[in-house]
Amino acid sequence: MSKNPLNLALRFLLELAAIFAFGVWGYSLAEGGTRFFLAILFPVLFAVLWGVFAVRNDPSRSGKTVVQTSGPVRLILELGLFAAGIWMLFDLDHSLPAWIFIGLVLAHYISSWDRIAWLLKQK
Repeated sequence: MSKNPLNLALRFLLELAAIFAFGVWGYSLAEGGTRFFLAILFPVLFAVLWGVFAVRNDPSRSGKTVVQTSGPVRLILELGLFAAGIWMLFDLDHSLPAWIFIGLVLAHYISSWDRIAWLLKQK
């Protein structure tokens, strides 16, 4: 499986964009001090889910994991978190960034076909 540095950089930027969307969406849900709490809570939840559940020896990551998951579960988790970030952008009426995010996520996964095939084989 290739470790194309440009594709890895794109995935990292997508992760950051999703974390940002989670934070902005959390901020929009409340008033006062609660909004700051939610603006921190949702990105932290994203980061925990993203970082903790992984496939052992995934060459596109460190190869280490806290909670070992199967490849298909990891793929569903990644797609679900990106989809949630996209939904949050649409919910915030940020349609153009949401559509750009969709395009970049699709480009990333199309160019990661070898990783997807590897993930689908990992039990």
